[in-house]
Amino acid sequence: MNTLTPLFDSSPTVIKLALGTAQFGLPYGIANQDGQVTRAVAKTMLQLAAANGINTIDTAIAYGESESCLGEVGAQGFKVVTKLPVIPEGCNDKAGWINDQVSASLARLGVSAVYGLLLHRSEQLLGPDGKKVFQALQNLKEIGLVNKIGISIYSPSELDALAQRYRFDLVQAPFNLIDRRLSTSGWLQRLKQDGTEIHSRSAFLQGLLLMPRAAIPSQFAPWTELWDKWHHWLACHSVTAVQACLTYPLTFPELDRVVVGADSVSQLEQIISAVLSDATDDLPDLCSDDEFLINPTRWSKL
Repeated sequence: MNTLTPLFDSSPTVIKLALGTAQFGLPYGIANQDGQVTRAVAKTMLQLAAANGINTIDTAIAYGESESCLGEVGAQGFKVVTKLPVIPEGCNDKAGWINDQVSASLARLGVSAVYGLLLHRSEQLLGPDGKKVFQALQNLKEIGLVNKIGISIYSPSELDALAQRYRFDLVQAPFNLIDRRLSTSGWLQRLKQDGTEIHSRSAFLQGLLLMPRAAIPSQFAPWTELWDKWHHWLACHSVTAVQACLTYPLTFPELDRVVVGADSVSQLEQIISAVLSDATDDLPDLCSDDEFLINPTRWSKL
């Protein structure tokens, strides 16, 4: 297949995927077999994304070489969403630090502005300098370096205190067949009612939902019943794991983008093909609120 050719016949219309690029800067993901993607592969993936109606890229300053890679292979023409790392403790001039970070980020990306700028640690807005941090983000928006400001969260519960103090243009949160808290908490609907743009991530739970049953690491043995249910369902349906994982978030109209990462061009082709294929509405109920399963930052403690 010519990877630069759209996978459907007509000119591409925008689809609800955003290309996550952690793999452009790091060997990211528990199921990643190929490590960090090369510049040549990254460029082909961006061209494939653009040819198939994916107009949004998700990255972060903390994703190793991701921003530099995007700048080298061509992020121009995409809506780029990036994230600030944790503001260092003891930083007295937080606004100056944020401005420096964004200036360096824009230089690496080779763009004059980004579509979205998110805080990677939302709890920093609840600290004594929270209002100053938010105002620094607002200032960047007012001078045109950023179009939308917001937060990347690990749990919708983070919004309980934050939404009382701040209004966000953009919120990114995990959401998948197992981690359904964004919807069950009511925050998906509330954010949309407030006019907030919503991006979900972790559709594949870092690739865990795509792994063959026998390949799931032993640290996840406490959820044997869930894995058995998932793989039994896959065996009984003519639907791939990729199709099922993407169908779930894409059925929610409140979501503006579903962020997906890929380790290779062929993986991205599979993802795009899955989105363009006929969906199923007979998905398994794998819902779990267990933080040690749904929050990858807890996996090291298993």
